[in-house]
Amino acid sequence: MLSTCVKCGAVLELEARFCPQCGHPQPSRASEGRKAQTPAIKEEMNMTILYAMVGILILAVLFPPWESPPDRSPEFLGFYPLWSRPPEGVVSHMLLIIETSTIAIGGIYASWLFRRRR
Repeated sequence: MLSTCVKCGAVLELEARFCPQCGHPQPSRASEGRKAQTPAIKEEMNMTILYAMVGILILAVLFPPWESPPDRSPEFLGFYPLWSRPPEGVVSHMLLIIETSTIAIGGIYASWLFRRRR
């Protein structure tokens, strides 16, 4: 099957990507037929899951993980609100980073996994 160059009008093979006469790139005619047959699907991230993720991240910052001070033997004291810290408790920054990173990665992945297709 033959077609013509969009610039100079030379006769081309249907699969030709460039014109052998002028070198102008040609649109992909084989994929144009397929594009016309399949309707475009619009995808959107699931905003409900993203809003829930932001809420959980806020709770994770307000209720951080606490651990014993460095001069004592390591012990996980639990999750307490910032305004009522456990006696001799220190915020575990490493656990807080791990917790918030896991929540953020999981939330973004879940919002992609349950994305809306229209």
